[in-house]
Amino acid sequence: QVQLVESGGGFVQAGGSLRLACAASGRTFSRYAMGWFRQAPEKEREFVAALSSSGGGTYYAESVKGRFTISRDNAKNTVYLQMNSLNPEDTAVYYCAAGTIRSGSARNYAYWGQGTQVTVSS
Repeated sequence: QVQLVESGGGFVQAGGSLRLACAASGRTFSRYAMGWFRQAPEKEREFVAALSSSGGGTYYAESVKGRFTISRDNAKNTVYLQMNSLNPEDTAVYYCAAGTIRSGSARNYAYWGQGTQVTVSS
């Protein structure tokens, strides 16, 4: 079992940057593909980015491609989401998730963090 804790959310002006981190417990972190999802008020949870267990393969939603970067440090049991050129449409609660395959579908992730709020002002 994996426990995930996100951090790094906050309030930022449009055009700014934030770096989210997701710390995982357990010794099997390196076996899991990792993903980031987000949920804005009154909207469905949506895929943001995913990363293979080795860190060699990434996958992004079109809405964040070129602005966000997902990475991982298996030695620190941590996955990151660097978010640049933020805009108000990026405002949401951001969740990290662990699963067996790199995927854009939430159903492929068995473990989820509690989320961290990101608010972007115009």
